[in-house]
Amino acid sequence: MATPKIEEFTNEEIFLADTAKALSHPARIKIMKLLSELNACVCGELVNLLPLAQATVSQHLKELKRVGLIQGDIDGPKVCYCVNVEMLQKVTSDFQNYFSKLNKREKISCKPKTK
Repeated sequence: MATPKIEEFTNEEIFLADTAKALSHPARIKIMKLLSELNACVCGELVNLLPLAQATVSQHLKELKRVGLIQGDIDGPKVCYCVNVEMLQKVTSDFQNYFSKLNKREKISCKPKTK
């Protein structure tokens, strides 16, 4: 049986992968865009703006909140969500640094060798 090797990766690698995973669904990308445009939003309003059931939207919000990309404040029976600006700035910076390092690599050819 395979054992997890998470300790073999840096905290940065784990953070980037977890964040990318949270953003890996088009509904979550759309939710982030809507929350950014609206600056704050009640869950019910999001449901009206998305072609998804309320339970599905709630699951997507839960995943975005899990990684800290959004925040939610309970106001009576409703939850008001907004983008976590500090976390978004961190994610942006970390991904820019990551891709910057990848782009510094020398271009290589991946063509198969011919005999």
